[in-house]
Amino acid sequence: MNTNPAPSHRERQQTAQAARELIELLEVLWERGRDMVSPTPVSASQLRVLYSLDREEGISLRTLGDLLGSAPPSVSRMCDRLEALGFVQRLPSSVSRRQLELHLTVRGKAYLRDLRTQREEALLAVVAAMSPTSRKALLRGLTGFQEALGEGAPAASSRPDTPLKDVSSA
Repeated sequence: MNTNPAPSHRERQQTAQAARELIELLEVLWERGRDMVSPTPVSASQLRVLYSLDREEGISLRTLGDLLGSAPPSVSRMCDRLEALGFVQRLPSSVSRRQLELHLTVRGKAYLRDLRTQREEALLAVVAAMSPTSRKALLRGLTGFQEALGEGAPAASSRPDTPLKDVSSA
């Protein structure tokens, strides 16, 4: 049972503004990571495809479209581009001859691994510059945010499968 009093409207606005500003800073940091991984970085939409295939290896175009909330022609074009880059391959389905399965290639997996490494290194540098008290507060706040997403918020379907890890020793 939650014993915290309901936050005021002003407190909710301030929190949302701080979160928005943090997200904008992270977007800049994320873009730097993408630029360092590949001379031809993928678009944000294509990156969502790669993340989806990393979590759901072997899904169909239709399922991918449902996950992304995108129309089949758009998803097909994104996969065409990713296939041309060598990041994705379409293979015959083991279930139905009429369907194709989408898989990350070795190159696609390497791209995601390198991207995540670059981004994690950038985050670790920032976290290391924080005081231990601030790191613990950040962890508590992010954990609470992730839990709130899991309680039926619209973005819950796109949240990561892994829980936040302890950053207090970082």
